[in-house]
Amino acid sequence: MNLFLFFRDCISRALERKKTLAVFVCIYVFATILGILFIKTPAIYHYHLNLCDRFVDRMCYSDRNVFLIFWERACGNSVFLAVILSAGIHPIGCIISPVLLLYRAYTFGGSLVIFFTVYRVSGILIVFVLYLPIHLLIDAILLCSASLSCGRASCFCFSKDDFVALLRDFLVLLLLICAVCLLEMILLLLLFHPIGNLL
Repeated sequence: MNLFLFFRDCISRALERKKTLAVFVCIYVFATILGILFIKTPAIYHYHLNLCDRFVDRMCYSDRNVFLIFWERACGNSVFLAVILSAGIHPIGCIISPVLLLYRAYTFGGSLVIFFTVYRVSGILIVFVLYLPIHLLIDAILLCSASLSCGRASCFCFSKDDFVALLRDFLVLLLLICAVCLLEMILLLLLFHPIGNLL
């Protein structure tokens, strides 16, 4: 069993659906812009402010074990991955992928504004060395999973082979998510957390 072949097959199938990916990327960019533009609405502002406060308090400037943070982030993102991939077992389920991507992109855009306007210098540091690259890498994986999900929706037959293929795609993309979360953990350890937080 060649793990590299599984990775290459999974990613190539996701990327070959160029029109689908282009649509999802446009949705993502559009929702991010909306998140930036509508941040001044009071209810939306406080929602994003709470998201950013929690990110800063629980991730960047906390005494929590970095391995615990890694575990929580990997599990949380794996839920998004599982929902998007499993939505492809029926064509109707394909509506789930853009809805989740809309939510992530919208909160991403609004959170960027909060980091820049509320946290200022420290917010800029957090955005460019941690929040922005990690968020975009995770979302790139989720975009690939959405592409795979849409490609599977029209031909999924509820057979053993189809479920095995679905599970294989999930495991491949889950490994990528874990790799991104590991990178995030290393950045947290190097830039925000003392070495003692390994314990």
